Amino acid sequence: MFDVLVYLYENYWRPDACPEPKQLSRKLSAVGFDNEEIQDALRWLDGLATSAEACTGSPVPESMRIYTAAEQEALGEASMGFIMFLESSGVMPAPMREMVIDRALAVGDGPLDLEDLKIIVLMVFWSLGEEPDALVLDELFVASEDRVIH
Repeated sequence: MFDVLVYLYENYWRPDACPEPKQLSRKLSAVGFDNEEIQDALRWLDGLATSAEACTGSPVPESMRIYTAAEQEALGEASMGFIMFLESSGVMPAPMREMVIDRALAVGDGPLDLEDLKIIVLMVFWSLGEEPDALVLDELFVASEDRVIH
């Protein structure tokens, strides 16, 4: 699924530039992605769109996040640390943090690999039509030799 997400990020500059799900599914299949992987990514993206709609609106004041035991298990220590780093550095406000956590929990496997969390963070920025600054973008991109893209 994460390879599909990276492909979408690299080939569609914003979510509304993506074709409708059926056409997108055909395009992804033509590129060489497995049907199950495509369907998982499309379901995940549907949840991302729902989270993005809920995130827009008035800014939320600073908040402290307490993770449940289930969230801690699903995210893992490295991913929670990275989320806290992004938030404390002012890169990711609380509503975006909640989107990242929601989409990370939607993956279902735990603990989440840090490189997969970085893709989730990148996709949250993408879904909101925002681009992280250059230094954060460098940190979020997984080295091409570490991820195989079809």
